[in-house]
Amino acid sequence: MSDDLLALRAHGLWQELASASVAFPPAGGTSVVVSPNSGMCPPGWVGAVSIGGSAIVTAPGEPEAAAVRTALAGRSAREATDPGFLRSVLPVERVLGPAALAYLAPDALRPPPGAPVVERLPADHPGRRELEGEAGEEDAAESGIAAITSPAFVAREHGRVVAACGYRSWPARTAQFCVLTAPDRRGRGLAAATGAAAAAHALAAGLLPQWRARVPASRRVAQVLGFRELGVQLSVRLTEAGLSGARTGPGGEAAPSRTW
Repeated sequence: MSDDLLALRAHGLWQELASASVAFPPAGGTSVVVSPNSGMCPPGWVGAVSIGGSAIVTAPGEPEAAAVRTALAGRSAREATDPGFLRSVLPVERVLGPAALAYLAPDALRPPPGAPVVERLPADHPGRRELEGEAGEEDAAESGIAAITSPAFVAREHGRVVAACGYRSWPARTAQFCVLTAPDRRGRGLAAATGAAAAAHALAAGLLPQWRARVPASRRVAQVLGFRELGVQLSVRLTEAGLSGARTGPGGEAAPSRTW
């Protein structure tokens, strides 16, 4: 499957998550839409996703949308998910991301050679929960492993679960991947081994595997398995005080606003 076809499937996912009528511009550029119920970012935030040469952005209200449209006018889609650029042109208070978005074509999975035995367990198996405790709250939350809806694919050592991978069912028949390895067992190929098993399961179900990662090590695992990085996701929270200029239209009259 070509990158273009993968990107089209990814477009469908994020357009649905936007919870508003918006589409990735076919000729590049960025589309900005007001969507207080956007699934692309936390409530009250601005969410941006760039895939290929185009991007979509959701804003919680018209003042934020107007500010973003002005800031991104004439800019590339890549700048819509560049935190450094956005900080230079918008009153950014907080940032989540950026996270790389990678996707796996049905014919692209590359299971690692010589991988350890991987076992399939129920998603809520105690061994998986014990692994979360070992990894610590921050790493466990980053992985998202607690939210998987698929089986957990795990590697064990002496009966102990030392790595686990699974996925959460997302809209548009997408499988959002989650992986976690015990701190003392990282760098041994366990994430790739469990990830390959989870990917095979998702592909057999006709799903689009998505690997979303900020950590370089996690991104490398995805690349080893055959995932292709096609996009970036970023969320920013804007300061209300910094938007005061965006609330005033030509002639000093108050521009339309939206409560959120």
